[in-house]
Amino acid sequence: METRYLPDPQHYPRLTTAELRATFLVENLFATGQVNLIYCDADRAIVGGIVPGENPLELATSRELASQFFFERREGGIINIGGQGTVTVDGKEYHLNYLEALYIGRGAEQVSFTSKDANSPACFYLLSYPAHKAYPPKLVSQAEARQVPLGKSEAANVRVIYQYIRPGIVETCQLVMGVTCLAKGSVWNTMPPHRHPRRTEIYLYFGFTENERVFHLMGQPDETRHLVLKNQEVVLSPSWSIHSGVGTSSYNFIWGMGGENQEFDDMDPVTMDELK
Repeated sequence: METRYLPDPQHYPRLTTAELRATFLVENLFATGQVNLIYCDADRAIVGGIVPGENPLELATSRELASQFFFERREGGIINIGGQGTVTVDGKEYHLNYLEALYIGRGAEQVSFTSKDANSPACFYLLSYPAHKAYPPKLVSQAEARQVPLGKSEAANVRVIYQYIRPGIVETCQLVMGVTCLAKGSVWNTMPPHRHPRRTEIYLYFGFTENERVFHLMGQPDETRHLVLKNQEVVLSPSWSIHSGVGTSSYNFIWGMGGENQEFDDMDPVTMDELK
């Protein structure tokens, strides 16, 4: 497991492009036959990419957690962005199709992952935060997610927000998680931007080709920077940073938050005249 330490707003402007990418961008998260995990000091979040090939993969604990098993003091959300697969939690199987989600609560001891077809493997994205209470696992299909359509075609930002793991759908301690899908011809998300001073937010961008890119805008409103992302790359967004995105084509992204509360609309908006 790799550990990342995010800088504060005072040190962030001093980073070079290479240092900015090494700090906030997660590359090469998904590799067939591997469990890759990144531990972030911001809200103790863990992001992971799990791609089972011919053999099952187990989610084990590590020295960073100082626990007997991964979910001893944690909860997590898993969304499949690949072929059909199965997540087994303490002997019970949950079958996940493309863009289906599974919540796993504190106390789950044995968690393993398999692909239905190794030639078209499942691609499981994991986001985990510490938890103070145990809630049962729950599978959520895309049809069961709360759907929020937003945007206008003339602003190139038509999109649907699918809220999978949130109050009213899945009981959790602090995890909130979902997917935003942009319509064809739309490229902008969340502009004007906002911040989440009470929560960390993490993004996985996916659903575009190897020749296309997404530009993730970040930083303080009066000193913005950007990260150029390839398909299936992750941005660690601290609570003090704005977040917005624009692509060379339409794209999707998984968003997930953990921190003070679970209110989806808990955000501090930033006006266009504040941006520099």
